[in-house]
Amino acid sequence: MKIIRFILIPFVPIFALIVKLRNKLFDNDIFKIQSVDARVISVGNITIGGSGKTPLVIFLVNLLKNEGRKVGVLSRGYRRKSKGYLLVSDGKKIFTDVETCGDEIVFTANECEVPSAVSEKRIDGAKKLISDLHVDTIVLDDAFQHRWLKRDVDLLICEQRFLISPDFFDHYLLPAGSMREPFSSFERASAVIVNRKFSQPREIPDNVKKYLANKKIFNTYYSAKEFVDIKRRTEYNLSEFEGQKSLVVCGIANPYSFFTALKQTNVDTENYLIFRDHKYYTNKEIQQIRKMFYATNSHSVVTTQKDAVKLSEYHNELDDIDIFYLKIELMMDDTSSFKDFLLKKLN
Repeated sequence: MKIIRFILIPFVPIFALIVKLRNKLFDNDIFKIQSVDARVISVGNITIGGSGKTPLVIFLVNLLKNEGRKVGVLSRGYRRKSKGYLLVSDGKKIFTDVETCGDEIVFTANECEVPSAVSEKRIDGAKKLISDLHVDTIVLDDAFQHRWLKRDVDLLICEQRFLISPDFFDHYLLPAGSMREPFSSFERASAVIVNRKFSQPREIPDNVKKYLANKKIFNTYYSAKEFVDIKRRTEYNLSEFEGQKSLVVCGIANPYSFFTALKQTNVDTENYLIFRDHKYYTNKEIQQIRKMFYATNSHSVVTTQKDAVKLSEYHNELDDIDIFYLKIELMMDDTSSFKDFLLKKLN
């Protein structure tokens, strides 16, 4: 993998130039940023891979709902098998399947029960959500680079593990590195969210910290809540899975944090199947799971909440196997300060 990255280094300046030029066009009002008749909050990152955008979206939606706002969620629907605007949920019912609209938006719609939609053109999608569902606040998932739609709050979430990484390529631009934009893009954010996930707080090195000097910073982490049976929706305490021999199945960008969570709950993670991020399961993978489940004499299959959305569609093929997802929640170190900051921006 690193050999390929070394080969791609000559292309990094080209990518950097494109990013810089594109941002200049927005900054100088050559590319026109449009407003819509609702408050807009963007959640995004500057890296590829999982930094915790969707858990933050869910956290925001629930916070805003409690404040009496009529919230809608808009995503582009990464890796979906459809085009254009698509209403995923009206807040009560899911209207489409996972492959058509994308796994993250279904996960969010199920969890938050708010109007949710996908659209590559966020302006069109936002206008439709406002006109059809009468939302007054829109949360954009993965939109830091999508600058066409004016936002009132621009939240940039970064994984702590990325910020403190000593790996040269982690802090290098695409296509050789992991960064969509350089650290200087922090300047565009209303606030930076440092997500330590299941790790302890760590000091951010000076070479990165300098870009955060004038930024509002909030710290978040994940809390494992319970295991949920994906077929029966029955909830179980974490203690009931201690020492249990399970087959771990996941297809997410960063399996490291998921395995860390399982180890902290004392689940046996010796047997596992890891698929690529946003994996859409087919009968081939289902049979692979079945084969390994019985070959390892596992007691159950344990997966992520995002994978559970897709695996639940194979409930007939997996009717003889107990499958559970680990439910996690994003928690804020100082929820009160964050709430004050957010509402001040929106009011």
